[in-house]
Amino acid sequence: MRDTSASVPELLAAYDEQVRRRPVRDTPDDVVEQAGGVVRVISATGWSGVVYADLTGRDPDAAIAAQIERFPGAWEWKHHSHDAPSGLPERLLAAGFVAEETETLMVADLERVTLDAPPPPGIDLRAVGADGVADLLAVHDAVFGGEHGALRAAVAAGLERGTVVPVVAYDVGTPVAGARLELYEGTQFAGLWGDSTLPSHRGRGIFRALVALRARHARERGFRFLQADAMDTSRPLFARLGFTELATTTPFIWRG
Repeated sequence: MRDTSASVPELLAAYDEQVRRRPVRDTPDDVVEQAGGVVRVISATGWSGVVYADLTGRDPDAAIAAQIERFPGAWEWKHHSHDAPSGLPERLLAAGFVAEETETLMVADLERVTLDAPPPPGIDLRAVGADGVADLLAVHDAVFGGEHGALRAAVAAGLERGTVVPVVAYDVGTPVAGARLELYEGTQFAGLWGDSTLPSHRGRGIFRALVALRARHARERGFRFLQADAMDTSRPLFARLGFTELATTTPFIWRG
């Protein structure tokens, strides 16, 4: 039988081409622009930022200045470790950006990895519709702090398009964990986002069950690869589930 597995460079090239260079709009009002080796998303209500940059043969400082001029308010330059030129992070910092925590881009091939983990006893884990978004956001707000109205709007828009699958874990009817699956239409990739579990319910296997449920939905919808940006706390968990590390990614924030 022929081995159809993709190498790390092949996976990374596919992810860049299919996902980063062709971002999905979170809401209908978002604008996607490509100019000067940069792909950016501009939103009046949600996330705005640079999602892809290849500045080979260009003046990186001029490209950075052009983005600062184009974006209104605060926004993010989502840098990946293989983006060119190699010194771009230092140039972003010199221009006034602030670096946040670096994460690891990880991918699982659903044709080669079986993700099957039931929820722990007493936990009801299910995909929810519009009536469950409030439960998803309640957990997200409790874990990360603040209020996430923009995320609420993005999830609602994704549900309407059929490109977002919110999942919530309940303990006797109380939401204790949540996450979402984002389906990148026209690609082989689906993304894992927003994993959050209340401190009282961590270490019980809910995280693995959240991943497995979303993997099943992605496979049923015909997607081959499952992608996650993993923090240091979750990277070992994803690795044990069969995810491969492709690169690191760092948010560089322009606060305006």
